[in-house]
Amino acid sequence: MRIREFDDADWAQVWPIVAEVVRAADTFAYDPGLTAEAAYPMWVEAPPGRTVVAVDGGAVLGTAKMGTNRPGPGDHVATASFMVAREARGRGVGTALCRHALAWARERGYAGMQFNAVVESNARAVDLYRREGFAVVGTVPGAFRHPERGRVGLHVMYREL
Repeated sequence: MRIREFDDADWAQVWPIVAEVVRAADTFAYDPGLTAEAAYPMWVEAPPGRTVVAVDGGAVLGTAKMGTNRPGPGDHVATASFMVAREARGRGVGTALCRHALAWARERGYAGMQFNAVVESNARAVDLYRREGFAVVGTVPGAFRHPERGRVGLHVMYREL
């Protein structure tokens, strides 16, 4: 597996991953009716942000976007989001993408990385982020409507760099 910069030609493989994750409505607070046209500018970061893909041969296994969490006085903290194709889950793709984002943020001099809305019932993501040094610094109770579990909390997670 290799992680590389997103290219416009990758959208044909990235969009099905994004669509599947968003339509499941159990890990991202995006509208399940999101279209490819609306998703593209939301997912593909403009510089100085970055969007990448994890590839194996010609197949896109996952994708990540990273950038500054907040402008102005908050611009020293980075953020990132990750999506992995269903058939590639459990193979270390998410871990590799997270480590890539952390390295990217360190190289650019960010002081930390913050995830603003990690669904607390997304145990795989929460466990991954904890393994990579993130801590839950707060939880907004009931802020996410999970399709099976009802209202669950959204974690804010942070790691110093």
